[in-house]
Amino acid sequence: SDDFEQTNWLARSFFNNGGTQAWQLPQGTHVTFSGEGEWRITIDVFRDMGIAFAFALTAIFIILRIQTQSASLSLIIMSAIPLTVIGIMPGFWLLNQFGERSIAGAPEPVLFTATAMIGMIALAGIVVRNSLILVEFINQARGQGMAIKAALIAAGTTRMRPVLLTAGTTLLGNLVITLDPVFSGLAIAIIFGIVASTLFSLFVVPLVYYLVFANTQTTEDEAHAR
Repeated sequence: SDDFEQTNWLARSFFNNGGTQAWQLPQGTHVTFSGEGEWRITIDVFRDMGIAFAFALTAIFIILRIQTQSASLSLIIMSAIPLTVIGIMPGFWLLNQFGERSIAGAPEPVLFTATAMIGMIALAGIVVRNSLILVEFINQARGQGMAIKAALIAAGTTRMRPVLLTAGTTLLGNLVITLDPVFSGLAIAIIFGIVASTLFSLFVVPLVYYLVFANTQTTEDEAHAR
């Protein structure tokens, strides 16, 4: 009608449509908020995703423990996984700050949805592979008699190219998925997570390795001196 005038999408709520006509409940009708509905479903989904993530991390640790025969090495390799959060969370914030979208005048923020959580879980396996490449080279170099610092530097320079190629192909493959309205969150999480984790893991993983095994190198040097 002529009396209706849409003013502000942000002013819309359950009892306010953002226009000049307020919502009205029929006489004798009462509304009770029980905390269920969409928010309840969202909480349950993220709870289940969190449990799945915990199981995934446990499975990754068990596999690495069997392969490396060392709990310390397994944790060093997995140290790249928390680095993905450094890219994912600020990435979604940056998209909302500088890439604001709208549909028919209504804001459409880029949200961290369940699909983004799936991308975060999938990313754990990708970044672990990159760390495994570095640690495996370091162990091989040390096995050939190279000092720990020299092995770390050699690993960074030699294995940087395959690590960057893996990250680049993963990033390019997910760019197309960002156009999908449902799975865009998954792609965004993987893209920002893989960029941050790749850049940081090239420095953090060797650093953690050195902090853990530097004393071992000192002990070996003393034994050879005797």
